[in-house]
Amino acid sequence: MPYSHHSHSGQFCGHAKNSLEEIVQIAIAKGFHTFSLTEHIPRPIEDFYPEEETEHTEASLAKLFDDFTLEAARLRVAYSSEIRLLIGFESEWIRPSTLGIIQGILAKHSFDFFLGSVHHTHTIPIDFDRAGYERARAKAGGTDERLFEDYFDSQYEMLEALQPPVVGHFDLIRLLSDEPDAEFKDMKGVWERIQRNLEYISSYDGILELNSSALRKGLAQPYPCLAVSQIFIRMGGRFTMSDDSHGADQVGTNYARMLAFIQQAGIKQIHYADLEAPRKDSRFPTAGFSSISVDDLARLPFWSKNQ
Repeated sequence: MPYSHHSHSGQFCGHAKNSLEEIVQIAIAKGFHTFSLTEHIPRPIEDFYPEEETEHTEASLAKLFDDFTLEAARLRVAYSSEIRLLIGFESEWIRPSTLGIIQGILAKHSFDFFLGSVHHTHTIPIDFDRAGYERARAKAGGTDERLFEDYFDSQYEMLEALQPPVVGHFDLIRLLSDEPDAEFKDMKGVWERIQRNLEYISSYDGILELNSSALRKGLAQPYPCLAVSQIFIRMGGRFTMSDDSHGADQVGTNYARMLAFIQQAGIKQIHYADLEAPRKDSRFPTAGFSSISVDDLARLPFWSKNQ
């Protein structure tokens, strides 16, 4: 009965599939203990994804997010006897106006936690398609190394401004790079930024997401890669698990491979959002985080059920 802290549905995300209720139902069928509903925040029209440009206005995208919070709350009650559902969102960090959008969302709604993510560098999406990645790289100076530096600088700005309880796909920037499994080797400035960001996350007791979506997209390791994970281990950092599913067929995908990675990395504890845990962040009075040892995690019946 493991955990996921990052998911999307076709009902509330244009590049996903299935209704939110269908996502919850498959999570129950697969034996999840805790599953978090975390749709993307609304964005200004200049930051719409292609599938949104013909379907939405800024007002309708904002209403869609409001509708998500209502549906998530309904599902939490409806399925309370079968699964623990947490309600959050996945942030962006695109341009100065993003901070105001996030502050407005936090003021309007009550959440259990949220994911702090970066999908853009120089306001250009870096994981949506190769063409976008190459545009961002050209704007950064023409090399992966320069783009990586800018990405981690942008991430640091997000971390300082938001102190997100969970940091989403820490090294997403490597997905479309020339050597996505190179673990940032021989990039001194990048490594310095990675260590700086991890130290900051550790300083406010943030949690790093282990995200299995990298595996289904063809990478050899989840986010973050082994070298980054082991730096955070040495800092005493905390980790959680996510599938970052964008449809029912991706719920729990590659979790067995991610468990093997967790064991290889030497991670000893996995943390999960818990409505019954002590609250440490006053912004989120409804939930804290509990933990399970990796040894106990590996003994759960989920693994034999989902081979």
